[in-house]
Amino acid sequence: MNWDRVERLIGTDNLARLGAKHVGIIGLGSGGGFVALSLAMSGVGHFVLVDDDVVEPGNVVRHVADNRYLGHPKVEAVADLIRRRHPKAQVETRFGRIEQHSDVLDGLDILVVGVDGENAKYLINQMCLKRGLTAVYAGVYERGEGGDVVVVRPYNGPCYACWAAELREGLGADENHDSSELDYGMIGPEGTLEAEPGLWLHVVRVASVQADLALNELLQGTDVYRAMPANTVILANTALEIVSGQISPPYTSVWVDIARDPNCLVCGNALHNQLAGEESERSVSLDELTNAAGIALQDEAGE
Repeated sequence: MNWDRVERLIGTDNLARLGAKHVGIIGLGSGGGFVALSLAMSGVGHFVLVDDDVVEPGNVVRHVADNRYLGHPKVEAVADLIRRRHPKAQVETRFGRIEQHSDVLDGLDILVVGVDGENAKYLINQMCLKRGLTAVYAGVYERGEGGDVVVVRPYNGPCYACWAAELREGLGADENHDSSELDYGMIGPEGTLEAEPGLWLHVVRVASVQADLALNELLQGTDVYRAMPANTVILANTALEIVSGQISPPYTSVWVDIARDPNCLVCGNALHNQLAGEESERSVSLDELTNAAGIALQDEAGE
């Protein structure tokens, strides 16, 4: 494979650096599959792919995998596509849910989260905090009208739980917007994204930003690393009311800096102390956290 153009852009040393990086991707759907292939085509050399779904006919118009992969696990389809574009890439696949394969997070340089379910994102958040693992999350709004991407650096900014508590309710704002209320209209009554994305081109606009921010994190400390304005970017694919009272034109974005909540149920200290009591070294489970907060998480069967 000829890396000449990539090498001229980022430099020989940085290309070698990417070749040694280990990236995990959970969720190989329309967004996650695109991110995986994009990172491979940018020089990343090691991947771990986790997904529990197979390629179905309805996926083909919104996925990097085509009809050749019908009936195959998405992880295997995307792994094959990575190897076709980057033959030297090392790709490990895990068919199943991340709860069954949490060991794959050990030793990663960064994690890309491409799952839709908020329950799964909260579980992944806890796993990343435990390991000090930076993760890049993305969400696509209903009908593909927009989306958001956040880089979560454990204990250096918000975890996904306190980020979602602020932004998914449409209440977050950065210092550049004078605490104006965010109201981009694609959040359901339970504070989660309405999972009805539209065209693939709208999904991959969000996914391309997720891939680019992940790549940028992998290049931190180099001469090509770019400091971003904030930890979160909200993208408008159509005219979208991101900041209350202001319509963002199509193909524009708003940067938002969400702060870490010191009282967050997951990354804060208060609830840990309350629940742990004398067992200060004991880990707090997701059930304990959600029960203490009065949150009822549904399982995959909706129960």
